[in-house]
Amino acid sequence: MTFEFNMIQTAGLAIVWLLVGKLLRARIKFFRDFAIPAPVIGGFLFAIINLVLRINNIMVIEFDETLRSFFMIIFFTSIGYNASIKTLKAGGPLVIKFLLIATILCVLQNVVAISLSGIAGVSPRLALMTGSTPMTGGHGTAAGIAPLIEDAGIAGAESVAVSAATFGLVAGSLLGGPIANFLIKRNNLVEKKAQESLEEAYDESILEEVVEPLDGDKMNMAFFVLLIAMFLGSYISDFLNAQVARITDLASFPAYIGPMLLAILARYISDKGTNFVPVKEVEIAGSIGLNIFLAMALMTMRLWDLADLIGSMLILLSAQVILAGLFVIFITYRFMGNNYDSAVLAAGHMGFSMGATPNGVANMESVCDKYVYSKMAFFVLPIVGGMFIDFANVLVIIGFLAVV
Repeated sequence: MTFEFNMIQTAGLAIVWLLVGKLLRARIKFFRDFAIPAPVIGGFLFAIINLVLRINNIMVIEFDETLRSFFMIIFFTSIGYNASIKTLKAGGPLVIKFLLIATILCVLQNVVAISLSGIAGVSPRLALMTGSTPMTGGHGTAAGIAPLIEDAGIAGAESVAVSAATFGLVAGSLLGGPIANFLIKRNNLVEKKAQESLEEAYDESILEEVVEPLDGDKMNMAFFVLLIAMFLGSYISDFLNAQVARITDLASFPAYIGPMLLAILARYISDKGTNFVPVKEVEIAGSIGLNIFLAMALMTMRLWDLADLIGSMLILLSAQVILAGLFVIFITYRFMGNNYDSAVLAAGHMGFSMGATPNGVANMESVCDKYVYSKMAFFVLPIVGGMFIDFANVLVIIGFLAVV
């Protein structure tokens, strides 16, 4: 028996399972401790149910995923509006340095994935779905990039990417704190921190949020600027892909690259003084898009495609854990100051390089609760992880897709 959902029904069902995920997250401590998003919980649960129904020949469920692309582009366009060049400059050298370090790790995550593709017995493009796409990118980037790989004829790419992102959330959360603890104890960093006579000043107003009542006009404007960027940006995407097609038919830019680039330009103009972009409201609209997009992506996962890939994923994901752990110890810690603050930041980097920025922040909170607060770490990581790394990572991924 086959049961088909049209595009409205698919979106509605996704929201139902998103709400189921919110309910489970509120009641189950494990999900909260590892900052696993509600749409991931609910969507993955339905995907498991769908798998059971399919393999037992009870029911085949088909979805119309038309609206999924719409919500995906809303989310990635909001990332563009969130990338403020003004904030990057105000953050100073440490923010720029950490962004470069985080971007280098993105590159290495993809290099490791491709290098091990032969050993794992999968194609380089499928192996990339365990690289920076799900690791640094998390579920949003994983579900956004993977369809490009599936469109190229590589089955299972989306299931691999989203499953890898879920694995990364847990692994990054488990390992961040112990890594910082190791660095702090080995180098006696708490005592050295206490002996510091001066603490560097940071313009924390960058991170301050002014609490204002929700404004209907601003919410309207948020959707207007998002949709206009999506409209005009689609022509940029088409133009870029036309140029790429002249060189190769093996690569293309995702549909959201044009809207994202245009949104960055619009935010830059807005920050110059006109302030026509309602930043907070755009963030809310982007969050709505992300939640619905993720719920749809997880709910429609083809888990049966993973049956022959479990061994390969184990090899590739184990390598990613080792890479991230060594990188934050030998690169992040040393190049960000070789001190207590950089040890706390290393814990945060472990969290967001394998999952999401909230996981990184949670890691740092755990370390600081045990020792002392690090103003530097809590200043630098939210700016890079929350505003810039997603955009940098997408560019890195596109570069790799163009050459493999």
